Amino acid sequence: MHDRAIGRAAFLGLVGAGVAGLFYGREGMGLLGRLVPDGVQSIVPTSGWRIYTIGASIPRLDPAEYRLTIDGAVRSPVTYTLADLRRLPQAEQVSDFQCVTGWRIQNVHWRGVRFRTLLEEAGLRSNAKALRFVSAEVPYDDSLTLPQALAGDVMLALDMDGKPLSHAHGFPARLVMPRMYGYKGVKWVTRIEARTTHTDLGFWEQRGYDKDAWIGASNGF
Repeated sequence: MHDRAIGRAAFLGLVGAGVAGLFYGREGMGLLGRLVPDGVQSIVPTSGWRIYTIGASIPRLDPAEYRLTIDGAVRSPVTYTLADLRRLPQAEQVSDFQCVTGWRIQNVHWRGVRFRTLLEEAGLRSNAKALRFVSAEVPYDDSLTLPQALAGDVMLALDMDGKPLSHAHGFPARLVMPRMYGYKGVKWVTRIEARTTHTDLGFWEQRGYDKDAWIGASNGF
């Protein structure tokens, strides 16, 4: 993707397309292609979802080879396999998913690990202020403050609607933050870095989107 901000005009165009239902049907998909910034290579409709990628294809990670590293401002960096993650205490929730472009999926059933549980072995240092989530979809990343990440409805999800995440939805692991727009929900997470500041801008924030993506209270609303 070009290193340029998409700006509020492009954002509002995307939202307008979503609200007007322009993502549905052949003509709508064509219009969406003209509204999405250059470099978003694939838009795949799947059961009401719209899957956006910034590369030429969706990452496909081998579950046997997958590793999640937690490092940065921690007392002891740790690396988890997918089997390790599934052995941790699991949490479940039902929450909606809201895309910044306007479409919404209601009552998604997520299952995964709360970050308080996930970070226990690594141990956050006292000066840790935020978590940065790095995707296998290079160079996608984003971050949350510690209070945001440790909230009771935020998790590293492994399952969606009773089944392991599909490759399109972020297999093996993705961030779920239901009170923020979907671009904060980093998919294909391979690294979580504890940071001593919250100054880093994520992939879309570098292109004009808000760092704190609260639904209905950011990105021009």
